[in-house]
Formats: sequence, C-alpha cells, structure tokens
Amino acid sequence: MAYDFQVTIDSADPHAQADWWAETLGWTVEPQDAAFIKSMIDQGYATEAETTTHRGALVWASGAAIRHPSDDRRVLFQTAPEAKTVKNRVHLDVRVGDEKRAAEVERLSARGATFLWRGQQGPHSWVTMADPEGNEFCVA
Repeated sequence: MAYDFQVTIDSADPHAQADWWAETLGWTVEPQDAAFIKSMIDQGYATEAETTTHRGALVWASGAAIRHPSDDRRVLFQTAPEAKTVKNRVHLDVRVGDEKRAAEVERLSARGATFLWRGQQGPHSWVTMADPEGNEFCVA
C-alpha cells in the first residue's frame, strides 16, 4: 500500500517562508479560512493568540502551506521553538536544468538566498544555497 505525504519545514516565520518558497517554485500559498478560524475561537477550540494577520488576512500563526498549481503536492511551514543550528538532514532540490541554473542562482540570491557551494557527481552538478532562514536547498 502506498501512502501520500507532505514535506514539513520548521520555520521561525512560516508565512514569510511560504511566500518565499511559493514564489521560488511557482506554487501558490494555500489560502486559510478566516471564518473557520473565527468559529474555532468562538467555540473555545482556539484563542486569538494562536492567530495572526498576514497580508491583511486572519491566519493561524503556527503554519502556512504551499501547493503545486496542478496537483496535490504540498509543503507545510510550521513554527519551531528553536532556531536552526546545524545542516539539514533533508532538503529540497529545485530542478531547473543546466542551462537555467546560473540565472536561477542569481535570481534567488537577489531574493535573499545565500550561495553555499557548488557540487558535482559525475556528469551531474548543482549549487547548494540556503533560503532566508538558512535551510539548505539545491538548484540542479
């Protein structure tokens, strides 16, 4: 039996991370239902302290998700109590192709990503970068 899954990334600011990664990948930030959030508060299942306003909308403070525009692939960004201190054990590969890699690295650097190193294994090469919160990813 095969299972569905999502990738979840710990974040200091999940909404800013969702915005950054949605633009990076050409995905969309998943909308949150303000009426549902208000009803959870009204019914005592949540408090206003668990919410925030992001881009003028009421949202859950602890998380934001992005979705692929044509299927169910999803990445969730959730708050974490501690700052990132070591290298990721799992990372995303943004596959753009050899001919677009240099331009993509330049574009992402201009948007706040940090160049870390270049890698190569046989004929395959990539650039390892860090997103604005320091999470490593590769442009391949």
